[in-house]
Amino acid sequence: MKKQLWNYVFLLFFLLSLSIGNLAFAQQSQITGKVIDKDSGDGIPGVSVLVKGTTRGSITDIDGNYSILASPEETLVISFIGYESVEELIGNRSVINVGLSQTVQALSEIIVVGYGTQERKEITSAVTSVKAENFNQGTVNDPRQLLQGKVAGLNIARPGGNPNRGFNMRLRGISTIGENAEPLVVIDGVIGGSLATVDPNDIESMDVLKDGSAAAIYGTRGSAGVILVTTKTGKQGRTVVEYNGSVAAETVARTIPVMTASEYRQVPNMVDLGANTNWLDEVTRTGFSQVHNLSLGGGSATTAYRVSMNYRGVDGVGINSGFDQLNARINLTQRALKDKAIFTVNISNTSIDRQFGNENSFRYAIISNPTVPVRSSLPQDAQFGGYAERDIFDWFNPVSIAEQNIDDRRESRLLASIRGEYNFTDRFRAAIFYASQRETDWRGAYSPKTAKFGGGFGRNGLATIQDDVRLNDLLETTLNYDATAGRLEMAFLGGYSYQEFFNQGNYMQAGDFLTDIFTYNNIGAALDFANGLATVSSYANSNKLVAFFGRANFNLEDTYFLSLSARYEGSTRFGANNKWGLFPAVSAGVNLANVFQMPSSISAMKFRASYGRTGTQPNQSYLSLLRFGRQGNFFYNGAFVPSYGPVSNPNPDLAWETKDEYNVGLDFVILNNKLDGAIDYYTRVTTGMLLPINVPVPPNLFPQTVLNIGEMLNSGIEVMVNYQAIQKSDFRWTTGFNFSTLRTNLRSLSAGDLSFGEVNYRSNFGSPGQNLTQLIRIQENGPLGQIWGPRKVGLNEDGSPRMAVINGTAVDDNGNPVYCNCNEDRTQLGTAYPTFNFGINNTFNYKRWDLNFFFRGSIGHYLINSYRGFYENTEGTTVQNYNIVKTKYYDPAVTKAEYNSDHVERANFVLLDNATLGYNFNVGIGRNVTRLRTFLAVQNPFMFTSYTGVDPEVRYLDSETNDPLAPGIERRATYFTTTITTFGLNVSF
Repeated sequence: MKKQLWNYVFLLFFLLSLSIGNLAFAQQSQITGKVIDKDSGDGIPGVSVLVKGTTRGSITDIDGNYSILASPEETLVISFIGYESVEELIGNRSVINVGLSQTVQALSEIIVVGYGTQERKEITSAVTSVKAENFNQGTVNDPRQLLQGKVAGLNIARPGGNPNRGFNMRLRGISTIGENAEPLVVIDGVIGGSLATVDPNDIESMDVLKDGSAAAIYGTRGSAGVILVTTKTGKQGRTVVEYNGSVAAETVARTIPVMTASEYRQVPNMVDLGANTNWLDEVTRTGFSQVHNLSLGGGSATTAYRVSMNYRGVDGVGINSGFDQLNARINLTQRALKDKAIFTVNISNTSIDRQFGNENSFRYAIISNPTVPVRSSLPQDAQFGGYAERDIFDWFNPVSIAEQNIDDRRESRLLASIRGEYNFTDRFRAAIFYASQRETDWRGAYSPKTAKFGGGFGRNGLATIQDDVRLNDLLETTLNYDATAGRLEMAFLGGYSYQEFFNQGNYMQAGDFLTDIFTYNNIGAALDFANGLATVSSYANSNKLVAFFGRANFNLEDTYFLSLSARYEGSTRFGANNKWGLFPAVSAGVNLANVFQMPSSISAMKFRASYGRTGTQPNQSYLSLLRFGRQGNFFYNGAFVPSYGPVSNPNPDLAWETKDEYNVGLDFVILNNKLDGAIDYYTRVTTGMLLPINVPVPPNLFPQTVLNIGEMLNSGIEVMVNYQAIQKSDFRWTTGFNFSTLRTNLRSLSAGDLSFGEVNYRSNFGSPGQNLTQLIRIQENGPLGQIWGPRKVGLNEDGSPRMAVINGTAVDDNGNPVYCNCNEDRTQLGTAYPTFNFGINNTFNYKRWDLNFFFRGSIGHYLINSYRGFYENTEGTTVQNYNIVKTKYYDPAVTKAEYNSDHVERANFVLLDNATLGYNFNVGIGRNVTRLRTFLAVQNPFMFTSYTGVDPEVRYLDSETNDPLAPGIERRATYFTTTITTFGLNVSF
């Protein structure tokens, strides 16, 4: 019903916008012509042809032809990215052909940087810009997907295909092991903006500030890099109406191979319950989705506007998983006071209704005995709603998990900002900016009386309601002054920033209901409240950031460049002795092509070097204070009274993590502007990492304190190349390549007498039977992500794995060394982080056809395949009646589940991430429709990998514990990967 309602809303908005768009065409004489490239003589498609000072305009077709209504006294403005603009007075001409000259696009491209923009030729830091035309295509529901694989050094991963899971982002590896590891996001100037407030269709560009000198202007939040998101705005000219819509089908691409019922029946001592069930098919489906985007934009000499609405309805391949999302946005720019004042208003609102389903249905589908029926008429199964359940350890009916349990989320995101700028002169201007972001997350979950999984059966129905609200208010003022001294151009920036955050929420969980009919909507009916068994809690916290910042840029003859910046920032999350920090940066560059005599085919060869200091603040408030929290109840004076105890120790010296980063790079434009790219080498040292350290009690009141401790080194090489291989009138081919390497070294985890642990072990395998298995090793002066474990060298007579004796000293009765089942007899089995990542993009245009395909891959990382470690043996079948994982490594002689080197696999992969074929229809000259394109896209159609698990994608943290120090583990509740086939339509009026 909701989807139908929004379809009608979009249809109404579409018709209204179309009627407005038609008003833009006045009754004038028709002017026709063709726009060509002066050098090649080929027609240029997509060129803007605008009647100067009006909103009337046109766009050239695939052959460069255009048609526009205008009068003799008017002037045409012809412009296109990468070419010099041309103005033509119409006079008494009815045919006006125009030739455009190319500019060095790679140098003149405008790049968004912190608190401003620069031409690429002036940038002296490691900055990568990705424009809308280069974004990933297909069904893209998260803005992070637009950049996936596009930026050297930026790794974006979401293992599995769960539509409700977010993507993990890491820029130049892991920047911290204790706090915020993801890049800071800035949306239209709003620091810390939520990407959920932006629909992918509304994004104009995404600029990535990679090195410390570029990110230092953001101070305590720039250590993991910065991503600047710029949304689309209206352009001067005629009113433009755009509709982008698509429908998609999503299917399972990869799972874990398991035995069929017939194969299972051949296993000795198996339990046959008579059915032939394919559990993987039972918990999955073909997921269908639809996306609709409608926008209306335009402007005059004083006003520019763009309004858009976006609807996304997505069904996941897991039953009862998916979401409905509605996003609305308005961007408005108004000039006043003879263009001296400029006011910009951006407002966006997003509402998302999610059905989470349950990833554990996938886990138990893998291990379920294929002879067990989905449903049962046996009397003992009536209490479970007719689903077949068995009284064995760690098994639940996968279909029951997905169908009976409810887990709904409602998310609301509102982001509003207003900016006022006044130009006192052409060189001096001042601006004030205010933004407010409101985020609300609501969760309602219910497990009915008949659900064995989820707690409902044991609690006679179990309901959960949770509310979380996050507020973010930002006020900034800036001054800009541009100056010239002879051949030296200078630009100065100064500013003040005040940002306040407030978070609050509440949580309720209660059971024992008379009926399941209300689910979570009548939690007050739970008898747990009267019996004192319900759980109720709430919280509130806040923090503030205050900063003064400045920057000075110098440009001498477009040859020598220098940039200096600093941010002096204070945070209430720091200790009393360290409230403020200084974050300086310096970068310089020289265009060698202007200094030395080089071949004419070299347009630019800019060498640059930079240094910058950034920080990371604690991710919680009040960590530097002595705090007390609820510690249970005690019996006093005939009643239970709540008790409180310490939950943190005071630390007045708590400060920010500090990252010092050095970067050298080379930007080049060669082969007569056909080939451009950048090469960077960086090294960065992170010191004073924020980590919880065990401390003695007494003198401390609490056994852990968050301290600044340790040191980490990262270094790597990044390469990005774009090549316009063929540029003909009928055929064009553009290709691009990016590549990055990464090395990490955890130099120290100690400070004086305190230590996080010279050697530390994280995570364990889990139940059944492997809770004490240590998987990830952290070692001073060693790399991060060491996968740790015993090395298998054979089988014992009983079918159990025989492990190698490595460093242990245990011996048998005859004095022979034996495996000690201790860390001395374990070793590094691989590393969780890839040696390098890459992406390859190709775009072909042939007449009206366009084809794009994009490959990406990661090489050198390993994954622990948990499914194999537990279930690729006959023990699970004979003891617990689990199914058997049957990969290419399956050995029926293995009778015991015991984690070892066999279960650590090299996870190299190359993925065809996206392939899109489009066709641009000839809409004719003079018609209202200026563009009509259909396309067919497929995402993840095939992958090259030897990994036998669900998804070889890099794991940057442990999904069970969210521990960034425990990467490289594929857990058993991994959502299956998917292939998405999309058919879409793009229309412009």
